[in-house]
Amino acid sequence: MTSLPAAIPVECTQGRLVRAVAYSTRSGFRPLLADVHRPPVESAPVVLFVHGGGWRVGSRESFCPTWQDWSPSPFARLVSAGFAVVSVDYRLSGEAVFPAQLDDVTAALQWIRDRAADLGVDAERIVVWGESAGGHLAALLGLTATREAPGAIAGVIDWYGPSDLSAMSSREDPDSREAHLLGATASEAPEVARLASPVAHVHDAAPPFHLAHGTADEAVPAEQSSRLAEALREVGASVELDLVPDAGHLWRGPVDGERLFNRAVDFARRVTAR
Repeated sequence: MTSLPAAIPVECTQGRLVRAVAYSTRSGFRPLLADVHRPPVESAPVVLFVHGGGWRVGSRESFCPTWQDWSPSPFARLVSAGFAVVSVDYRLSGEAVFPAQLDDVTAALQWIRDRAADLGVDAERIVVWGESAGGHLAALLGLTATREAPGAIAGVIDWYGPSDLSAMSSREDPDSREAHLLGATASEAPEVARLASPVAHVHDAAPPFHLAHGTADEAVPAEQSSRLAEALREVGASVELDLVPDAGHLWRGPVDGERLFNRAVDFARRVTAR
C-alpha cells in the first residue's frame, strides 16, 4: 500500500483533494487507486463512493455521468456538507471476474479503517454510496461487511443497482454486462450469480439502506431495487425506497437531481449522526 502523504495533494476551497492514492495492490494487476476529498475538519464521517459503468468501464473521478457538468461537483457538495469522500477504482470485468470487484471494495473499506488517523476521518461513521454497478457493489459490501462485524458500515446508498442477477433479463445473454462480470451467464453459473446478488446476502444485522431507482430504467429495472427493499424489510432492516416516476438509468429524463442528491445526503447525515 502507498501511504497518504505520498500522493499528490490539491488544495480546494472546500478542503483538500488527494488524488491517486494506492489503497491496494493485487499481484498481476495495476495498483488500485482512490481519490480522497477531505473537508477542513477532523474526524469527519466518510462516504466510500463506488462508480458505475456496468463493471466494464468507469472511473473514480465520475459521480454520475448525467451530472458531470454540475458546479460545484457532487464530490465538492459532499465535502461542503462535512463528509470526507473516498472514491475508488476497482478491477473491471475485462481484468477479473467476480468476486474480484467485491474483494477490491472490501479492501478499500479496510484501508479507510486502517488509515483513519492519516485521513482525518471517523472510521466508525462510514457510508457506502454507489450508482448502477457501483450501487450493486455498495449493497454487497454493506451486507457482507456487517455480517461478521455489525456496525462496520453506518449505511448504504444504492442508486439503481442490480440486486438479483438471476432475475435480470440478461441471464441467458453471454455478451451482457452481467455475464462479463460473472465469467458466464447467470443461467450457466447460478451459484456465482447468487453469490453476486445482494438479495442473497440480506441478514438481520444489515445497515440502514437508502435505495433510489427510476421507474423508466431500461438498463436495470426498478423491480431490482424493490426486490432488495422487500428482502431487507422481511428481516427487520431499516430501508427507504424512492421510486422516481419516469426517470431512466443514470437519472436521465425529467428528474429533479437536486432533490435526489439532497435526500441521499440527508440519509447519510442521519445514519452518521453522533
